[in-house]
Amino acid sequence: MKIIVNGAMGHMGTILCNLVGSSDKHTLAAGVDPNGEGLILRDINDFTGLADMVIDFSHHTAVVPMLNWCVQHKMPVVVCTTGHTEDEKAAIFEAAKTIPVFYSANMSVGIALLCQMAKKAAAVFPDADVEIIERHHNRKLDAPSGTALLLANAVKESRPGANIVCGRSGMMKREKNDISIASLRMGNLPGTHEVIITTATQSITLGHEVYDRALFAEGAISAAEFLLGKSAGLYDMKSII
Repeated sequence: MKIIVNGAMGHMGTILCNLVGSSDKHTLAAGVDPNGEGLILRDINDFTGLADMVIDFSHHTAVVPMLNWCVQHKMPVVVCTTGHTEDEKAAIFEAAKTIPVFYSANMSVGIALLCQMAKKAAAVFPDADVEIIERHHNRKLDAPSGTALLLANAVKESRPGANIVCGRSGMMKREKNDISIASLRMGNLPGTHEVIITTATQSITLGHEVYDRALFAEGAISAAEFLLGKSAGLYDMKSII
């Protein structure tokens, strides 16, 4: 599979390019980055070669022009960026009507399993308080993380009337249907998420810890392999597992 990496000079894009470049199964069709130089294109519209897939590890603001190019060229795309605005999400959903789009706030199969477990636990303990704690490196821009919101929405599937509360300060009483998220930013942590389900008599903690951010690049490649040959539509990690 020939892969275009959008956001090739970012931290994750660099890891992905190295993985694809060293693969026996895939080749790097092009790297694209607005800061590109040498063999790295600055704009995906400058690409004139052959490719099978785009994997996007750029920035949420770059998603719309990238999707426009993918739709124009009938190119499947794996969107790995987070922090999208509602308009940008709408563009992703619209593109999926024309091309195969894999879109997930987290490219880890482990997180997909954690979502399922959190949803099940929330259903088994309908009166429990649910708190989510996420820890990331001090360079991460979006808070809460896309993964924390993914987990909160998984819990919300078992509690349709729940409210997602991001952060607390001042005199704020916890409401029964709150799903609370606390975001910590420190050091060089790759990413840790915990879902804590607590009743008056017991507590369950479900968690996922990243040891190396390369797992997200590996997950993106797995998503691309899954997406190849699929019909137009929106796919995510649930589709894989």
